[in-house]
Amino acid sequence: IMAVSQNATNVLQAVTNLYHNPNPAEKEKASKWLGEFQRSVFAWETADQLLRLKNDVESTYFAAQTMRTKILFSFRELPPETHDSLRESLLSHIEQLAQMSPILTTQLCLAVSNLALQMPSWKMPAVTFIQKYGKDQSSLTYLLELLTVLPEEVNNKSLRLGSNRRSEIIDQMEDSAPMVVELLKTYIGVVSDEKILAKIFKCLGSWFYLGVLPGNHVARCKLLDVPFSVMKDVSMSSSLYEAACGCICAALFSTEDVTKNSDLVHLLFEGTHSLRDAYHNAIAHEDTDKCLNLCRVFTELAESLLEMLVNMPGDGLGDLVTLDLLLLCNGHCQYEVAEITFNLWYRMSEMLYSSDEDTVRRVFGPYIERLVCSLVRHCQMEPDNDKILDENDDFSDFRSRAAELVRDVVFLVGPTECFIHLFSMLTSTTWDVTGGDHCFIMTSIIINLQPGTTDHGSASNRIENTVVPQVLQAVLSLPPDTHIAVRHTSVKLVGELSAWIEKHPEMLDHTLQFLTSALQCQELASVAATSLQYLCEVSYQHMAQHYSALLQLIQVSDDLKVSTDATLGLLKGVVTVLSHLPTHQIKEAVVHLCSSQVTVLSQQINENSSNSGHFTKDPTTWLDRLAAIFRNVKITSQNGSVHPCKEPIEQMWPVLKCVLEKIKSENRIVERWCRCMRFAVRCAGRSIQNTMLSEIAGTITSNYSTDPHSCFLYLGSILVDEYGNDASLSTMLSSFAEPTFKILNEENGLSDNPDTVDDLFRLCSRFLEKCPTAFLSHPACPALIDCALVGLKHEHRDANASVTKFLRSVIECRIDDSSSGDGGQHIIEQVINSYGGQIVEQSLQACLFHIPTYMYPDIAELWWAIIERNRQAFSAWFMSALKNLPTEATLATATPEQTMQFHAEVIIAAEWKNVSYHLRDFCRL
Repeated sequence: IMAVSQNATNVLQAVTNLYHNPNPAEKEKASKWLGEFQRSVFAWETADQLLRLKNDVESTYFAAQTMRTKILFSFRELPPETHDSLRESLLSHIEQLAQMSPILTTQLCLAVSNLALQMPSWKMPAVTFIQKYGKDQSSLTYLLELLTVLPEEVNNKSLRLGSNRRSEIIDQMEDSAPMVVELLKTYIGVVSDEKILAKIFKCLGSWFYLGVLPGNHVARCKLLDVPFSVMKDVSMSSSLYEAACGCICAALFSTEDVTKNSDLVHLLFEGTHSLRDAYHNAIAHEDTDKCLNLCRVFTELAESLLEMLVNMPGDGLGDLVTLDLLLLCNGHCQYEVAEITFNLWYRMSEMLYSSDEDTVRRVFGPYIERLVCSLVRHCQMEPDNDKILDENDDFSDFRSRAAELVRDVVFLVGPTECFIHLFSMLTSTTWDVTGGDHCFIMTSIIINLQPGTTDHGSASNRIENTVVPQVLQAVLSLPPDTHIAVRHTSVKLVGELSAWIEKHPEMLDHTLQFLTSALQCQELASVAATSLQYLCEVSYQHMAQHYSALLQLIQVSDDLKVSTDATLGLLKGVVTVLSHLPTHQIKEAVVHLCSSQVTVLSQQINENSSNSGHFTKDPTTWLDRLAAIFRNVKITSQNGSVHPCKEPIEQMWPVLKCVLEKIKSENRIVERWCRCMRFAVRCAGRSIQNTMLSEIAGTITSNYSTDPHSCFLYLGSILVDEYGNDASLSTMLSSFAEPTFKILNEENGLSDNPDTVDDLFRLCSRFLEKCPTAFLSHPACPALIDCALVGLKHEHRDANASVTKFLRSVIECRIDDSSSGDGGQHIIEQVINSYGGQIVEQSLQACLFHIPTYMYPDIAELWWAIIERNRQAFSAWFMSALKNLPTEATLATATPEQTMQFHAEVIIAAEWKNVSYHLRDFCRL
């Protein structure tokens, strides 16, 4: 009997509590304890003991998962001399536990694979597995699992393997591939167990995806005959059918180089085309799952051969029968099947975009016409549906994607011809739900028919002069009892036709009556408001005469049940119209619009005082409306006249200050408050500097000291950007600095507060841009730069971008001493010399060990700023940073030659993009 250690006993108890204790608090406590235990160095030995103990599935699975996690993330804890014994132990566990649970076997196979990839002394692990288990069919289940997960793990980003090691592994896998092919060839034709056959398919697919299988050899071995024969028989079980589909898709994915894999490509081409009858059989048996699988194969074939289809249509592998197979799927009654093909049509339209228009329309036009017709059918609602579709509904989501696809591919057939064709279909049917569906797709095409498109000629004139007027007239004349869904689509269509209406102002009054009527209907109010917004934005000159009516509509939008977003959109449209009125009318209108919102906020404050300190309604509704007003007022000051928004902003400030006092602990509302003030400041600009700047700055800094919301920092950066070198702003920076450092100096302060980091360094960048000398001589400056150096390792995208932009601003800063007083340029040179080396070293460390690849360009731009300022100094700092990199033996290390090459390439780079490419390549090592 095995002696059980105390650690193992504790784990067994914790696992029992996790799975079987009815007390949620105990479950949570056990989960947390087990997580911490997995990170400890004792977990290695305890996991091994629990695997030998085989107490129950749950504790044994936890042990297997722990072993895999330790190998994946903590492999360096093990001395190299223990690697061989760990390998033998894990292989032994796989054999001993194979019958216990499939997911347990998978975890152990993953552990062994992760070990193999991190053990340079273990050559050709796939061959090891085959030699050890290949001769005994009873071992086939776990041998196939090992051979499946090994190639899958090669590109696992969690494994810290440099590209040198990955290249070595892939070479070994390529050398092992023929032996894998022979093994699978031995069993694929004789295995009768469906589960094992499915595993063989999955294993083959895994090697295809890695791209190391000898494609032509596989074709000649006839390995793919079996998965194709499975797919031809729709009576097969769903699991086996899906595995066969996955295998063929993987083979198609691997055939990127058509010339290198010509035998395999032709085999897949013929095999896939032979599945047409299987698709018809699946339709006959109403087996949607198998239709989905067949559609995946057809689509993957088209993806693989897309260049052939585009460049050699109808010739050899460019046979357009492949597109017929896709359209067969597009015709399926279930839209989920058609949706699989969408990405292929997108890609094809992108590749054909710059091709000869006449040839494209002649060759591909008929296929796109069939595609559009199939999408019209799929977008049809059920005839008995008496409501508007829910926007969050799956079908509604599909309709939106279908409309986007039509917009992207319609040029292949000609938007004008397509619109006319749909219109002719529409006129031949009644305006029931079906008519509304034609109208829905027509709405998505209209954007391609706006003035200025390239689709000219007599057909285009017919659209302009005949079809659109007829469509619009039909829509505007719809009787009130028309199906609500049709009315909804029609109201949306009117909004999309706003550019046409702008050029035909005689239709404006009739259109406004139609939209105003739709606003009275609760189900149509929001879409009508959105269409009215488009009309205001496009036809603002003609709408100016209706501005009084528009103001009244805004007044009653809540009573009409217009949604929050649609109300904001309508407000944006109305303000766009107002911006083109005479200045005195703009002021009247803005005062009117603002007072409506401020009045409600005042009422809320009064109710709040007698209601336990809480607002009865969310104040963000009115804050957002005020923001929308100021954001969209576009005015050019004339002859030094007072800005029309100055007075409304000054009048509303006392109320907004009270609102902030009431909600200052609620981050979500404070963010909207700051957003409102941001647009007010941007709108009024310097007209409110003398009256309001110190008031706003004082308010946000005093509130930040008690409730440090990062949006206060953001609003501070807007004040700096707008008002520059004002004395009150230097005081504001001092007031912000102390509470911010307090937050960021806490344990995990930087990583736990990415918004604060982002907004703090945006504020610093604005100071550097507007008043560099004041900032660089500010007492807080050295601490801010030190903080930025640590922030280079921040994984949050926006926070990191703000940090690198700030440091780049420091490097790029140029101060004109004649305007800033003596010593400005001297200060910046001193700062760069003091911090340049640290910036280079910390940013290199960040790329190698902390931040994701997509952030590298920001670091490259930072380095380029230093190179442009002083290439020689950068070279020295860069060499020092490279010499300080870890040099212990590891699988993620560049050779000394590669490191020196990296240095040389960066130093002679001609632009920052080259620096970025070299940095990315070095980090892969």
